[in-house]
Amino acid sequence: MKISNLKIGTRLGLAFCLVTLFAIISSCVAWTALNTVADKWSEFSSISMEKREFATTGVIKLSDAIHNFKNYLIRGGGYDKKFAADLASLDVVVAGYLKTGSVSNREKSLLDEILKGTETYRVAMRKVVAMKSSEIAIQEIDQSIAGADKAIGKALGELMQIAREDTATVGKSFDDTVNSGKQLTTGLAAIMAILSAVCAWLATLSITRPVQRAMKIAQTVASGNLSGRIEVSSTDETGQLLLALKDMNSSLQNIITRVRTGIDTISSASSQIAAGNLDLSSRTEQQASSLEETASSMAELTSTVKQNADNAGQANQLALTASEVASKGGALVLQVVDTMGSINASAHKISDIISVIDGIAFQTNILALNAAVEAARAGEQGRGFAVVATEVRNLAQRSATAAKEIKTLISDSVDKVDAGSKLVEQAGATMEEIVASIKRVTDIMSEITAASQEQSTGIALVNQAINQMDQVTQQNAALVEEAAAAAGALQDQAGNLAQVVNVFHLDGEPVGQGRLRLSVRRPLLRT
Repeated sequence: MKISNLKIGTRLGLAFCLVTLFAIISSCVAWTALNTVADKWSEFSSISMEKREFATTGVIKLSDAIHNFKNYLIRGGGYDKKFAADLASLDVVVAGYLKTGSVSNREKSLLDEILKGTETYRVAMRKVVAMKSSEIAIQEIDQSIAGADKAIGKALGELMQIAREDTATVGKSFDDTVNSGKQLTTGLAAIMAILSAVCAWLATLSITRPVQRAMKIAQTVASGNLSGRIEVSSTDETGQLLLALKDMNSSLQNIITRVRTGIDTISSASSQIAAGNLDLSSRTEQQASSLEETASSMAELTSTVKQNADNAGQANQLALTASEVASKGGALVLQVVDTMGSINASAHKISDIISVIDGIAFQTNILALNAAVEAARAGEQGRGFAVVATEVRNLAQRSATAAKEIKTLISDSVDKVDAGSKLVEQAGATMEEIVASIKRVTDIMSEITAASQEQSTGIALVNQAINQMDQVTQQNAALVEEAAAAAGALQDQAGNLAQVVNVFHLDGEPVGQGRLRLSVRRPLLRT
């Protein structure tokens, strides 16, 4: 989520929370540093103090051991036991020193020397006890064990020196830690101050910059320039303000564009209305003269229509007469069709009879041929019969030839009769169509007659309407003059409105060219 999309109250609260968080972090870091210094100081000081206490105790116990050792040499008695107790205390000191947990190799080496020295010192004490029992002189005994305590004293002295050095080191470390804590605290305070200043600056800038943009946009719109691009990159209050200004700018652009278009349309329309009124005035005058001519023409048309009605009546009577004649002709044609059918049937019967005669002639020819054959077989006796048979055969052949010719003629006649029957049938159908057509003509003539009468009535009404149109035309002429005056006033108002709208400069227009040019288009005069 972008910071710029947060609400202004949320953004300011977040900035203060960040500043508070920075202060808390700085305090926590300083507190942690101080606790670290305190812990280190406590740790170092406790260890150093323990070491110094053990070293001091060791020195005291060594001093007591030396004192008891000398007392034993001089006085004897129980000082040897005190001496042993002092050396045992030195062993305890060494063990305690080792338990501090922070022992260097050098310290371990010194502690080992102390342990060796105490053991050497014990051996010397046992030697002294033995020598004292032998009643050896004290100077001689002292000289024999001289220097037994020096190793222990030297080691304890070095441990004391190490303890002092550790104390100095701890002090220096504490000072360094304190200085580091001061530097860290100062640096954190500076960083937190810088971060707080940056947060405050960013929060202020995120509010003032969009507000300044909104002011510039409002000033630009107030000057009439609507071509500026408004970019909205956030959803907070300032982003909503810029979005509202963007919507307002777009709405104003649309309104100005529509107003300019409307002004141009009004100006053009008013110019056309003015020119149209002039044209209409002249046309009204022409219409008045045309109405006068139309009135005279309608009078002539009335007489013509009446004459057409009379002629239509006569034509109707003639059509009725022609219809009756055509009906009679149709009946005669039907009779002819019936007669041709009878002739066709008779011709077919004659053709059948001729076919029978042809068959008889063929059979007679065959019988004559058989008789001639039999006569030839009879010889001289059958010669006369052969002559008769030959004649009969000749007659049969001529009969067959005549029958064939008659059949051919009859067939030709039958074909012609068939063709004639078809023509007569076609003529009958044609006559029926003629009768139907004449009937339709009669109906049409009746309708024409009725229509002519209606036209006469309608023409009378048209004459009355023309007179009324003449009156209305005179009234229209007066209205045209009033409309011309109104169109001129409308054009003047459109010019004034255009001057008001020209103050605004829209997107995509070069500066100085956002001016509305009124276009006047003259209508074409119709003649």
